[in-house]
Amino acid sequence: MDPVSVGLVGAGPWAEMAHAPMLAKGPHTRLAGVWARRPEAAARLGAPVYERIEELFDNCEAVAFCVPPAVQAELAVKAAAAGKALLLEKPLADSIEGARKLAEAVQTHGVASQMILTMRYAAQTKAFIAKCREIEPFGGHAANISSVLVGDHPFGTPWRKERGALLDVGPHVIDLLDAALGKVTGVRAHGDPRQWTGLLLDHEGGAVSEASLCMAAPGDTPPSFFAVYGRAGSAVLEAFDDDPLETVAAEFAQTVRQGGGHPLDAAHGLRLQEIVASAEEQLAGP
Repeated sequence: MDPVSVGLVGAGPWAEMAHAPMLAKGPHTRLAGVWARRPEAAARLGAPVYERIEELFDNCEAVAFCVPPAVQAELAVKAAAAGKALLLEKPLADSIEGARKLAEAVQTHGVASQMILTMRYAAQTKAFIAKCREIEPFGGHAANISSVLVGDHPFGTPWRKERGALLDVGPHVIDLLDAALGKVTGVRAHGDPRQWTGLLLDHEGGAVSEASLCMAAPGDTPPSFFAVYGRAGSAVLEAFDDDPLETVAAEFAQTVRQGGGHPLDAAHGLRLQEIVASAEEQLAGP
């Protein structure tokens, strides 16, 4: 199978650290070019730089996005209208309205889509979810604690500082609990997204889970933690140091070549956005 030619939108730190190397490495994908609002940053990524995003669309089969959520929601709609498959970052957008428009564009134009919910692509995560399905789960808990919003962190970007952990790491945590315990059907939230947020999730089938999110803890912080308990045992997500991005590229190439969707597609991203929005509304208060 020939590698899928993928154009990259965005040239920030995560694009330089993750997206560009992942797409350029092959053998499943080829980095066809880059468009960014800062051409000098795009030039560092080792691929042709296009002045107009439409020129990038003309020279690739698919488009990967590594830009703030509001920008992704706007530009991915244009890429879908151009008939390009989409490799999307989480969160899907910065608002429910933006997420719905993007999900509708994917459906209207019949393009393939896939989201980079990084943890879901690791072999250890897949084994964890498989075990959860065997133990008749009734409850679980998770924590994702970091120092991203402290000091001059490279990922302490304006949208993260404004919206905090719930919009940034919330989709990762909610998605994994959703996969392990059943679809989330309800959410209750308390705290402050820019400091500490607690979530109580109801799952289809009666299971419940709790999640703690924080990106404002200074110093060294523990790795993220996921544990699920059931009538036939328990499951804990093991730590991993392999590169799940290799699996992202392989699965995206397969998604594009098959011309269909992916379990982690734009529609799934919209559902996660709706859960996050419900929690944010509760935190905002009356």
